Amino acid sequence: MSIEIRNITKRFGNFVALDNVSLDIPTGELVALLGPSGCGKTTLLRIIAGMESADDGQILFSGEEATHVHTRERKVGFVFQHYALFRHMSVFENVAFGLRVKPRDERPSEAQIRKRVTDLLKLVQLDWLAERYPSQLSGGQRQRIALARALAVEPKVLLLDEPFGALDTQVRKELRRWLRRLHDEMHIASVFVTHDQEEALEVADRVVVMNKGHVEQVGTPDEVYTMPASPFVYRFLGNVNVFHNRVHGGWAEVDRSGKSEEPAQGDGTQAFVRPHDIEILRESADNALSARVLHVQAIGPLVRVEVEHQHEIFEVELTRERHTELGIASGDTVWLRPRNVRVFQGNALLDSRTFDLGGGI
Repeated sequence: MSIEIRNITKRFGNFVALDNVSLDIPTGELVALLGPSGCGKTTLLRIIAGMESADDGQILFSGEEATHVHTRERKVGFVFQHYALFRHMSVFENVAFGLRVKPRDERPSEAQIRKRVTDLLKLVQLDWLAERYPSQLSGGQRQRIALARALAVEPKVLLLDEPFGALDTQVRKELRRWLRRLHDEMHIASVFVTHDQEEALEVADRVVVMNKGHVEQVGTPDEVYTMPASPFVYRFLGNVNVFHNRVHGGWAEVDRSGKSEEPAQGDGTQAFVRPHDIEILRESADNALSARVLHVQAIGPLVRVEVEHQHEIFEVELTRERHTELGIASGDTVWLRPRNVRVFQGNALLDSRTFDLGGGI
């Protein structure tokens, strides 16, 4: 079942949680709603589920109006961050709960319930824990049981609100991979909320980056990371260096000296470069900036180099092999040559070819 979100607006008093948000989610797609706290992602998820009503706009499931349809009738499975399991019920009964409370004319027989629950527990690889209680499970096991319970009612749409937020790093990584495989087997429209960039980029088919009630960008994980549509997306998705520029004749030029001989045009022009997209050179070269090395730190397979140019601090990431080859140490003078630069004038994206480091130093 596909999901169509049309011009959804939601206010809480004077606070605008969602401002005219529209989005299409086809059947079989796993979509991440990604953004900082307060950006509106959980509110949007709850409106899709019918747990929250919109002030304006529509929700359609497979082209049919669902805006005012009760949650029970939307055929939606919802997984909460903190599991929401019934402590007094066994794992088996927690998963069976949604089936047992169905109206009498829709309720499966006891034999059908047992088969459905057993099959789901096998699917989440926890059938051996059927008689245990939530207090006897690990956090990762509880989250998988919560997911099995959501799937028990055979939802047409699966919604997950920060599903792994309460888990430690290693368990989160394992469950992310597991959720991706499970989704591919179920092949239903799934939407999950997260503020974890790595989680969204690793798991989702598409990422919806939200900010202050608006959708900043929608795209594949590779698209939103390598081709951010706004300065906000660039800053939110991983580390980034910002070169402050001025515009001359349509070219964005880094102000190396901090002074401009001509009146600057287009104030607010900035060039964004990821740390791994800056090349460090030992000798001066065209289109390169001189900088002083402040700090060198090895982090796993990478070496992070902090440098200073004209009182601005930049971060560069090198492989260990490249660092060994360069032999960089604190206090050294090096040259920086950015690659894959994207230039913005305010929120407007300029052609990256308009970026230039100017003349010699």
